[in-house]
Amino acid sequence: MHSLVIVESPAKAKTINKYLGSNYEVLASYGHVRDLPAKDGSVDPDDDFRMIWEVDGKASQRLNEIARAVKNADKLILATDPDREGEAISWHVLEVLRQKKALKDQPVERVVFNAITKQAILDAMKKPREIDVALVDAYLARRALDYLVGFTLSPVLWRKLPGARSAGRVQSVALRLVCQREMEIERFVPREYWSLIAKLATPKGDVFEARISAADGKKIGRLDIGDEKTATALKQAIEASNLVVREVEAKPGRRNPAAPFTTSTLQQEASRKLGFAPNRTMQLAQRLYEGVDIGGETTGLITYMRTDGVDMDPSAVAAVRSLIGGDYGSRYLPDSPRKYTVKAKNAQEAHEAIRPTDPTRLPKEMARRLDEDQAKLYDLIWKRTVASQMEAAEVERTTVDIAANGSGRDVELRATGTVVTFDGFLKLYQEGRDDEGDEDGARLPQMASGDPLKRVAPIESSQHFTEPPARYSEASLIKRMEELGIGRPSTYAATLAVLRDREYVKLDKKRLMPDDKGRLVTAFLESFFERYVEYDFTASLEEDLDKISNNELDWKEVLRRFWKDFTGAVDATKELRVAQVLDALNEILGPYVFPAKADGSDPRVCPTCGAGQLSLKLGKYGSFIGCSNYPECRYTRPLGGEMNGEEGSAAGPDGVKVLGTDPETGLEVSLRDGRFGAYVQLGEPVEKEKPKRSSLPKGWSAAELTLEDALKLLALPRLVGAHPETGKPIEANIGRYGPYVAHDGVYANLETAEEVFTVGLNRAVAVIADKLAKRGGGRGAAAAGRTLGDHPDGGPVTVHAGRYGPYVKHGKVNATLPKGVDAESVTLEEAIKIVDAKAAQGGGGKKPARKTAAKTDKKPAAKKAAAKKPASKAASGKATAKKAPAKNAAE
Repeated sequence: MHSLVIVESPAKAKTINKYLGSNYEVLASYGHVRDLPAKDGSVDPDDDFRMIWEVDGKASQRLNEIARAVKNADKLILATDPDREGEAISWHVLEVLRQKKALKDQPVERVVFNAITKQAILDAMKKPREIDVALVDAYLARRALDYLVGFTLSPVLWRKLPGARSAGRVQSVALRLVCQREMEIERFVPREYWSLIAKLATPKGDVFEARISAADGKKIGRLDIGDEKTATALKQAIEASNLVVREVEAKPGRRNPAAPFTTSTLQQEASRKLGFAPNRTMQLAQRLYEGVDIGGETTGLITYMRTDGVDMDPSAVAAVRSLIGGDYGSRYLPDSPRKYTVKAKNAQEAHEAIRPTDPTRLPKEMARRLDEDQAKLYDLIWKRTVASQMEAAEVERTTVDIAANGSGRDVELRATGTVVTFDGFLKLYQEGRDDEGDEDGARLPQMASGDPLKRVAPIESSQHFTEPPARYSEASLIKRMEELGIGRPSTYAATLAVLRDREYVKLDKKRLMPDDKGRLVTAFLESFFERYVEYDFTASLEEDLDKISNNELDWKEVLRRFWKDFTGAVDATKELRVAQVLDALNEILGPYVFPAKADGSDPRVCPTCGAGQLSLKLGKYGSFIGCSNYPECRYTRPLGGEMNGEEGSAAGPDGVKVLGTDPETGLEVSLRDGRFGAYVQLGEPVEKEKPKRSSLPKGWSAAELTLEDALKLLALPRLVGAHPETGKPIEANIGRYGPYVAHDGVYANLETAEEVFTVGLNRAVAVIADKLAKRGGGRGAAAAGRTLGDHPDGGPVTVHAGRYGPYVKHGKVNATLPKGVDAESVTLEEAIKIVDAKAAQGGGGKKPARKTAAKTDKKPAAKKAAAKKPASKAASGKATAKKAPAKNAAE
């Protein structure tokens, strides 16, 4: 029996084909094959939420290949990822095949596996099931909700709030979190407090520190000493006292290890410990899941990385426990396996935690098969997994209460210490913390009740001020979203990326700050769509989606209920006048736009005319602050700045802001406003020669740009180094489509503009190899320029990942590898035969001259009528009225 297996990626297809053998053909869908067209009407609430699906242009050819293959197959097996998205991809593929009438009577099976290992694949094939309709319904509901919110709310934003790009269901709530935290910081009023620390010595001479804990019968907390006068009086009382140990209390305690990683905890910990952005973490995890070559066989190193579950397969637990007992000893092995549970919102998605597929593959051994970042992430996952089954750490927490007598005041001091008496799981792993604090104090010296103590230094009296709450890091925002039940962990990385791409937030020292556009959007939504950015409402909607996937709710009923209220809120905004919008925004953003002045004067008085009042204005290109006496007074400034320029200008009155002088050339460096946004310029035009210029990358603030930043931009492209295989240079630069590295005509994107200035040679080589591998038809293709050995005629023979597939090269001869010859395992002898055969045919790296087509008896192929039709078709086959497109509206 011949079976056709469908997976998402070509790398998985290649690996699984090896595992299953000749009776199976494995093809890749390359992810999603259909989506809702980015235009109005793709979801029609008036037609019972009928959804119009459009086949992706790139996917069309792949679907045709799958359709041809299924006609010759005895069975179709859908083996996409084990989550909602994977279920949806299988459903889409099946729907397209049915529309093409490619399926006849072949049985259709759905299989899922949590790891790409031979045993996991073979076991999955023995347990087929049908497509989970409830999971597909939950996907459809989520996709429809996101579309309806995006394509209904975004046009409202465009009309009422020029400059805003779009609003998404989950993205808007995440943005509100960031904006509210910023407002907390701005409203924060520092509070003065004082600390008193005494450095004391025991009778044996051991020195330790104690802090004041009580005075005159009242406990003293961290903030209770509020001024210098009180601090000085207490300091004098301690200095005039005899200090005696009143009580010593030592309590044993235990610290248990954290559970293995879920999607969100992996993103958080990789951010804290490795500095990886959530998107980067998921990219690396995907590579580890798809696997590396081990002993001639591609094997997945970790289990599936999109999961809410914390439990592990019993066989994996047994393997981890065996490793702990052998490598760390029985003292570190609990008597029974540790069991972790979470309150899973959706039992169907409560998969295994993220863990190594085989814990005996130690990180130090895998490091030589992985690039630097992949090795770091594998090390993190491996340690967390093994530590989760290790014995608890044992600690001793000691508290010493000290009486200060003889001063006429009843004063007490306290010293605390925490020491680890048995390291347990801490021998291998300690969870990172957002505040980077250390909860363990030093060990206190041996003391007993009644011991006299002596001061060895003056009492230290220090003034402090409370600090505002910290801005969210990407890790802490993900943690907060998960706590509130907003969105799903598998979508968090994409949500944060959308906020940055739309320039609603920016990263400053790895902390998220709302941009002016983001604050305006949030203020608008809070004023006129408050319910739809409420945390509880968004969380309850997520619960409904989970109930749909559990077959507890009808998905269209959820949509009907949501749409009825939502359209009412949208209709209410149609009558809004711009003045009403501005009044609401001025009210909410007042403390930010018009901060209080130190002299107490009115912050809204125009600094130019002195008579007009400043307020928020909406211009063609966005929002700005302007004077009420316009046009007599033309004072304007950006939302968060103090510069008087054009509407929304980043520069001065003439559109130019001088940043300083280039120390190398002595030329002036300036920030300017251009037709396509802000840019920096070196010097002025000389005759017909244009000065060097560089646009500000996406996410960079013109108001905060420094001379150092401008010089870095003007110095691009930056030479990273020579490629170790080819010896040719690798350069980093920022182009029309964002930051990238370039080598020998290959351009590979980087994650952020900041990486252009810091990317090292190893990372650059890795991203270029990734790009070449994708070009060559999958990640399993060979990296560029791998040398196999020398040709008998001299010169190296190399294997490359090319645009049309892997090929071998000798001199000027390029020869595509024949079907069935693997780029990873091709030998020198095989490669020599292939290039020699190509050379014998006259292949010298040049394309043969185009020949005139020979006459044939065959009639020319008829032109396809479909070529004249629109690219998209309704899944149902019904025609719909054409409407104006709405770009980038949906999340």
